[in-house]
Amino acid sequence: MDDDTSPVRLEPWSEEDAGLLRALNAPDLMHHLGGPETEEQLVRRHRRYVDLSSDDTGAGRMFRIVLLPERAVVGSIGFWAQTWDGEPVYETGWAVLPGFHGRGLATSATRAVVAEARAAGRHRHLHAFPSADNAASNAVCRKAGFELLGERDFEYPPGRPMRCNDWRFDLG
Repeated sequence: MDDDTSPVRLEPWSEEDAGLLRALNAPDLMHHLGGPETEEQLVRRHRRYVDLSSDDTGAGRMFRIVLLPERAVVGSIGFWAQTWDGEPVYETGWAVLPGFHGRGLATSATRAVVAEARAAGRHRHLHAFPSADNAASNAVCRKAGFELLGERDFEYPPGRPMRCNDWRFDLG
């Protein structure tokens, strides 16, 4: 899940990653996603991540992002199946801890998750939906080779409308 040039390795999400999820629930990191989640929401999200990472049907995977060579856990990323505009696709999302921002780690992790989604082989496209005003996440999509399809209305979390950019990567 890494190569000789990548500064990160992706490791499957596990029961031990609940603390990472809590650290990534900081107000600054959740600003574009409707704000921090409650403890109950975090417990449910963690369970979904663990379950997704043990699924072997190609429905997706969640990972912790590990910085090399230090082996510091710096964030999370994943991909999961969904339907977008009537087409079965994968969606991706990521978060990197604040102390590691600005080093290209999210972009490296996104490139690695593209490879994972391609290897899963279930869907042709991988989409990312960062908030239209989230410059950093939009830059990750651009640098990782996604194509900008335009702005769209999106709902995240459920019940909270937002304006996002629809970025697509062709896995074919």
